[in-house]
Amino acid sequence: MNRRAFVSVTAAALTAGPIAPRHVDPALIDYFQQQLEGHYRADMLLGPHDLIGTVSAQYELIDRLVHVATGETRRGLLRVGAAYAALVGWLYQDAGDLGGASFWRGTTQEIAMRSRDRHLIAYSLVNQAQVRTDLGDGHGVVDLCEAALDGSGQLAPKVKVMALQQQAHGASLINDRAAVDRLIDQADGLLARVDDDLPWGNACRRTPCYLEVQRATCYGRLGLGAEADSLWRQVLDRLPATARRDRGVYLARHATAAAIAQEPDHAVAITREAVLIAVDTGSERMRRELTTLRHAMSPWHDAPVGHDLDEVLAPVTARG
Repeated sequence: MNRRAFVSVTAAALTAGPIAPRHVDPALIDYFQQQLEGHYRADMLLGPHDLIGTVSAQYELIDRLVHVATGETRRGLLRVGAAYAALVGWLYQDAGDLGGASFWRGTTQEIAMRSRDRHLIAYSLVNQAQVRTDLGDGHGVVDLCEAALDGSGQLAPKVKVMALQQQAHGASLINDRAAVDRLIDQADGLLARVDDDLPWGNACRRTPCYLEVQRATCYGRLGLGAEADSLWRQVLDRLPATARRDRGVYLARHATAAAIAQEPDHAVAITREAVLIAVDTGSERMRRELTTLRHAMSPWHDAPVGHDLDEVLAPVTARG
């Protein structure tokens, strides 16, 4: 990352110099929490590029208020600030900027530690593990998730679910199917107990078939094409229209599973819709999934179905 890009990534997180004293109304905590839910919904529809500026600017405001707030108001702002930093980190990750994502995941962990909120500290470690997943570091993912689960008897079920499913992704990266199934089954046993009012980390409640999505993704990494294909069919049938960006990612993964299962024509048919969503949202994560698909389709590179795939992928390829 060049210096100008790094300054752009970090500017909103690093408030320098003294801040003029002011009264900070505790009602602002609820205001920022309500805004956060709207940002999560917009992320599913828009993708990262249109939201990074908005969410990071709100984090910058929260950080300035933290400098002058006191007591429980300050602690509450730290908690909501950690959630905003986590979302900014996710947006950079989805945009394909893993350096920016790592910086903001680190900011999330710092703010979580300052808040002394055990749930947020574990959540921040799971966020770090997500970046390690994208880097292909299975052992790093497992280490971070195990750290998040230390003393898990005091963690909210939602946080445990997040850590367990992310650890399953780490297990898939080191080719341990037994651990994948054990961890996701363990998370599934906790899902019905998720009943907290924490404003962050609610994908497990918001996403239909949440754990089936994780299992299907892990199976795809493990090369279990037929098993993954069957799961993706179930997931996509239940996905709401509002989850458009996620649908694009899942379609790309489904297409890869079909290719691994030796069904190239089926893979190309699935890819058509995924490409339309990839172009609209600008999700680099989706582009990476389509690159994975291209590799899975390499046995048919010179066949008519391979040429069909090239034609379908052309709008994404044209955007660089």
